[in-house]
Amino acid sequence: MTELFDYATFTTRNIGFVSAQEQERLRDARIFVCGVGGMGGAAFMALVRAGVGHFVIADIDRFETSNLNRQVFATAATLGLGKAQAAAEAARQINPLVEIEVLGAEWIDRLPAIAARCAVLVNGMDDIAAGVQLYREAKRAGATVIDAYMSPLPSVIVVRPDDPRPEERLGFPTLGKDWRAIDEADKRAAMLCEVEHVMLHSRSRHHVDLAIAAEVAAGRRSRMSFAPMVITTGMMMAYEAIALVLGKTSGTDCRGWFFNPHKPAVERPWPAPIAALLRPLVRRALRQMMAGS
Repeated sequence: MTELFDYATFTTRNIGFVSAQEQERLRDARIFVCGVGGMGGAAFMALVRAGVGHFVIADIDRFETSNLNRQVFATAATLGLGKAQAAAEAARQINPLVEIEVLGAEWIDRLPAIAARCAVLVNGMDDIAAGVQLYREAKRAGATVIDAYMSPLPSVIVVRPDDPRPEERLGFPTLGKDWRAIDEADKRAAMLCEVEHVMLHSRSRHHVDLAIAAEVAAGRRSRMSFAPMVITTGMMMAYEAIALVLGKTSGTDCRGWFFNPHKPAVERPWPAPIAALLRPLVRRALRQMMAGS
């Protein structure tokens, strides 16, 4: 198969969206994708098809039946398989020349070296403690993190080395704590900080069952996920990764934005004075929502 494969032919229809010189930059790029199930998997697939030539990917989970509704590498054939290995094998079926380093749970111990080699880090996991460490190491290494909110609407954020970390910007109770010391109470509080931000700065609440969302926030139900939202988010993350590799300005910052396909509209964070006025109302609504669950 490799003998029949030609990278120039593979990427020929990319030209026009990117130049031939930019395509070579994508081929030479190295990107870390942590979590290749939902959003991270969709971003990884798009970046492989865009012709990015080098990856480090990590995931500690295996595909299960509940992943089939949204995760691009989840199929009947991959159920029970490790996500990272299955995603890597699928990527090699797209581009046999792609170089992929596959990691499991050891990825976090190797994070300083990974962040030193990969200027772009895509956060596709939902482990808050490990995510805090990912951001800290990215700052130390001068790498940029692409991420998304826990939101019913597709979203994307780009946190550059000099930007505040989400734990700082959103007020997580994790500041100054070793990531290994972050306990379940810290994780729950951090999640609620993020939910508050999502409710404050987007119309997400209008497009989801609030009773079920309250059960998720209270820890009594698994997170909701829906293929159009998850895959759209992954595509938005891939666009940001490509822009970073090519040195282009996308307009996305560390606060990010939400895409509302129901309108359609782009929803950006409120200015600080307006957010300050609305925040007490949102907090009250969040407390009432959780109390009612």
